[in-house]
Amino acid sequence: MKFSRRTAAVAVVASTASLALVLSGCSSDGGSGNGDEKITLTITTFGTMGLDGLYAQYEADHPNITIKATNIDTGGNALTDWKTKQASGGLPDIQAVEEGWLGSVMEVSDSFTDLRDYGADDIKDRWVDWKVGQATDPDGRIIGYGTDIGPQGLCYNGKLFEAAGLPSDREGVAELFGGADASWDKFFEVGKTYHDATGKAFYDQSGFIWNSFVNQQEEGYYKKDGSLNIEGNKTLENFWMQLADAQKAGLSANQAQWDWGGGQAFVDGTFAVFVCPGWMLGVVKGQVEAGGGDATSGWDFADVFPGGASNWGGSFLTVPTSSKHPKEAAELADWLTQAKQEVASFQAAGAFPSVLEAQTDPGVTGESELTKFFNNAPVGEILASRAEGVVAQFKGPDDALIQEQVVGPARTALDAGSADGPTSWNTLIDTLHQLIG
Repeated sequence: MKFSRRTAAVAVVASTASLALVLSGCSSDGGSGNGDEKITLTITTFGTMGLDGLYAQYEADHPNITIKATNIDTGGNALTDWKTKQASGGLPDIQAVEEGWLGSVMEVSDSFTDLRDYGADDIKDRWVDWKVGQATDPDGRIIGYGTDIGPQGLCYNGKLFEAAGLPSDREGVAELFGGADASWDKFFEVGKTYHDATGKAFYDQSGFIWNSFVNQQEEGYYKKDGSLNIEGNKTLENFWMQLADAQKAGLSANQAQWDWGGGQAFVDGTFAVFVCPGWMLGVVKGQVEAGGGDATSGWDFADVFPGGASNWGGSFLTVPTSSKHPKEAAELADWLTQAKQEVASFQAAGAFPSVLEAQTDPGVTGESELTKFFNNAPVGEILASRAEGVVAQFKGPDDALIQEQVVGPARTALDAGSADGPTSWNTLIDTLHQLIG
């Protein structure tokens, strides 16, 4: 849970009653947590991972274990929290790690428990293979159990599309953007058509569009050999200029990232499309509801994405070596990433499972609170479709820093119109040299 890649705003997720129905089918495989010693396990997560509703079930099945959970609002804040506690030795028993942090995490991978000591090799076929590969350090140590992955589809407001004279049904929208051949050129073309018809912005801000594009590339901010891949990268620079042109054309609503005015921007027609990895669906739902809207507000989810397959985010549960209860912590991390629990997380927050069995479970492919909210869209089936062709991208040690502190200020200036494309790009490169080298 994408921050950085997988940042999430405060969101109202699936109802307690719905989640309880899912949890009723969850059970523990037992383990040392059923002994007599009273143990408190601490866990730190972030954003909308959909795990909070699971802890009570585990405690009920393990009466001697108490789970003390901390959820940090955004991935950026969570990254700062992890780095601070990593340096001071104050990490929890289980630390959630976001995909975008992996470069930094792997530099200190020996400070995380090798989960092979607690059976990781026996269960590694549980996940899509590239997810396990991401969590494996250069010495072959598996340091994390995968929670979700972030295949992306396109959220759109059907009512706003219809008012603009555009198709509003999911199949029509997919074709509008090019179907299997959907491209960013077509995306911006549709955006201009929408703006011409309504006078309104098409998307909330340029940062999420940029992030999605970068994640589609075979190599992102870093090359596979670990060297930086931004300065002189004409693919990235040209897309930045395309974003600048779109901003001039009025396509960006210049929203602050992760701040939509208490959800108002999602219900008042400020923008009409939103890039959506699975975990973002819970954010959209929560923002609409916070803004006073509901399932009738018009939001839908289409099986299409400009430029093809793209993965934004996805997280892991790690056990720092500082844990006083590594076996029990590993057992909890194992349980939280079993198929039934990943189904529950999906239904709670749209966190699309990295576990193969969970991806085809009726709880993912069938009806849920999210399908009802998104105009009965088969969100699980769409995300499974969007996951096809996703390839894990190498993340360098400062990937998240680049996203937050190098790209962020330049993007803000671009969207505000205070800097044009070339100027903001040069600022980005200058900041890159100052902060990274």
